[in-house]
Amino acid sequence: MNIELFEYTLPKEMIAQHPEGERASSRLLIFDREAGQIEHKYFKDIAEYFQSGDVLVLNDSKVLPARLNAKKETGGNIDILLLEEIDKKRWYCLANGIKRGKDRLAVTVGEVNAVLIRSKTLWIIEFLFDGDAYDIINEQGKMPLPPYIKREDRNELDFERYQTVYAKTLGSIAAPTAGFHFTKELLKEIEMLGVTVCKVTLHIGIGTFLLIKSKDVEDHVMHREYYHIVPDVKAYIVNAKAQGRRIIACGTSVVRTLETAWASNGDSPLFGHTELFIYPGYRFKIVDAMITNFHLPRSTPLLLVSAFAGRDGLMRCYRDAIEKAYRFYSYGDAMLIF
Repeated sequence: MNIELFEYTLPKEMIAQHPEGERASSRLLIFDREAGQIEHKYFKDIAEYFQSGDVLVLNDSKVLPARLNAKKETGGNIDILLLEEIDKKRWYCLANGIKRGKDRLAVTVGEVNAVLIRSKTLWIIEFLFDGDAYDIINEQGKMPLPPYIKREDRNELDFERYQTVYAKTLGSIAAPTAGFHFTKELLKEIEMLGVTVCKVTLHIGIGTFLLIKSKDVEDHVMHREYYHIVPDVKAYIVNAKAQGRRIIACGTSVVRTLETAWASNGDSPLFGHTELFIYPGYRFKIVDAMITNFHLPRSTPLLLVSAFAGRDGLMRCYRDAIEKAYRFYSYGDAMLIF
């Protein structure tokens, strides 16, 4: 399958640079796959599309302030994006600003000495102090807003709004953005309808936001991401599915978590790392409906949503959203697909 099938043109002004004033005031495109119908609402109206017995599954991963500014001994800057914890003092990371040929570089992060060591295509940063790496991350780290958010005033608002209201388990380097639109009040309203809200964890890493570079989709290899499902949550979903109740996933990260856990006839581990790459042709085992934002061309989330909605139907939704000036990507508007 040629990756060029998953290209589209988006005017730059439609890339959301700020969060919407109120979380639930984002726009919502509803796509009925069977009927092929598109509706336009606001996210605060999403409760209209739930029914008693539904199970809404959220990703409770919390975004780490994973961007660090390091200083070389010469005074030059190194931009670091933490990717995955190795131990209390070491992390895999990306590092921008190092000359080719360098395999080791002494730096400081704030007042703390550290060393960057090349590790194949990545780097390892080792903090040379007595504390825990999280001490310096929490003190010096900035929220890892994606590069298409160009504004300079990255501020305290992002520490609040680049998280879901239910974020709990620290570990993501990119937010599960479909959940940005929920408020605690809206979730309570949905629960009052007889909907059960469950939470799983998938720490979003580099695998989610790296664009596909191979010409053939099938040649792309996902980077692993850690997931965890509590046994009681899986048991509840198994029972709900057996009763014919809808499983509604909030975000592509939840879809990947559930579909990973239900692989191997439902006998996959409840925690570990997933490299599951979902693209058109995939047969969904557990998810009946999903909430998602609008995704970048050539991105793995776009291919996952294409697999669920159908490529032609999804591209029609995107064209309609562009025509109606929806806001795109992380701080943008949402879709409900059922």
